Amino acid sequence: MTADVFCEFLVPFERLTVLRDRVRAVLERLPTPVVEDFLQDERFRVTLENFVPGQGWSLWMAMPGPNRSGSRVVVLRRRLNDCDEDFAHYVIAHEFAHAHLHNGGWGDHTDPEQAADALADSWGFPKVTRSPQD
Repeated sequence: MTADVFCEFLVPFERLTVLRDRVRAVLERLPTPVVEDFLQDERFRVTLENFVPGQGWSLWMAMPGPNRSGSRVVVLRRRLNDCDEDFAHYVIAHEFAHAHLHNGGWGDHTDPEQAADALADSWGFPKVTRSPQD
């Protein structure tokens, strides 16, 4: 797959070039069927959190419905631009795993968090704990 297919997923990160490159790096390593799943689902999108101190943040999306319908939105935090690269890659892959699994299980992993960790690991992004300076 060419990097051009990821353009729409990278637009929210135009001003955070390090994060944009990190998102691209993860997308480029995902299996083709996963990327195709995202590209073919009009409900899937990637966005940047919009936290405003004292006001919080907002995100509008459809409520999940039957048969896995509803929004599939990955929301990434700005701090992924400045933290350790391996940690950022893991978090981004973990969030993409949630989207791919529709926040459900995977294999023997019925807990959504464990499933997302296991799937991200299978993609080459093992769980990384954040270092104290991040």
